[in-house]
Amino acid sequence: MSVMAVRMRRVLVLAKRSAYDMYVARHQDPSFTRFLSEPQMVGNLQDRHRVHEHTVRLCKDVLSRRQAHIQFEMHLRDELQSPIRDIDLVITVGGDGTLLQASHYLDSSIPVLGVNSDPTQIDEVEENLGRFDANRSSGHLCGATAENFEQMLDDILNGTMEPAEVTRIATFIDGVKIDTPALNDILIAHPSPAAISRCSFSIEKQSTEELLIPVIHSRSSGLRISTATGSTAAMKSAGGTVMPLLSSKLQYMVREPNSPHPKYTSFLKGFVEDDHVLQVDWRSRKGIIYVDGSHLCYPISFGSKIGVSNCAPPLRIFWAQK
Repeated sequence: MSVMAVRMRRVLVLAKRSAYDMYVARHQDPSFTRFLSEPQMVGNLQDRHRVHEHTVRLCKDVLSRRQAHIQFEMHLRDELQSPIRDIDLVITVGGDGTLLQASHYLDSSIPVLGVNSDPTQIDEVEENLGRFDANRSSGHLCGATAENFEQMLDDILNGTMEPAEVTRIATFIDGVKIDTPALNDILIAHPSPAAISRCSFSIEKQSTEELLIPVIHSRSSGLRISTATGSTAAMKSAGGTVMPLLSSKLQYMVREPNSPHPKYTSFLKGFVEDDHVLQVDWRSRKGIIYVDGSHLCYPISFGSKIGVSNCAPPLRIFWAQK
């Protein structure tokens, strides 16, 4: 191995807890432990735990063998409480959720490598199709697995692999920027999935405030805005367009529109370009902005004005060459 690049001396590893460890071994969660009589499901949870822990140990061993060149520390992802500073590289060991959580504490100065600790096994899914969901981690955001982690790490430390810069979403509520940039998407919706989400929205050119689409009055189950990275997640499931990963555009879609005006149906989904901002006037008594899933939520109320654009600091992320 060649001399390591000086810029990557300080490494932070963030690992998740497996579902078995969190809900069965530690907390005896009734919603999980009631399945203990079903051997296939229990075996699947235990095996997922075993595979994940094996990957965590492997990553630790690989890093330990390079301690002449780097310093590293390991933490559970749930221990994150403040922005990550004074680190040259973050490695997440888990799945997309672990990398997403880490990204909320990262600016554009620190790159991240995701290690999928428990990839889905297609044969296992097919074998158990009639019994339970045997999907493991899809790991769309993860560049490495246990199989290629050591090689990818050496390429990164040697400076032969450069991170990609991916767009994130900046969200403003009544002119105040929220702390967390979204890597995948945001959903603006009523807190009850059974309730109507009412809003009016338009797209403006940020530099001139020129109106680019007419004001659309929407009654629906919410308004989703995604990055190119997030276009492979919920946006794709809803029938959206999968975008090139390095695209700087945002994509928006009205979810389940209720009796839209025929004149404006073509504007119920589309793209937010550079120097454009999606302006939303919230018209329901209650509302929530969900950032990258359900864990990060920002309340809004009738009359709240939300601005959405791609002006957040990008995330620097390492992906394996396809």
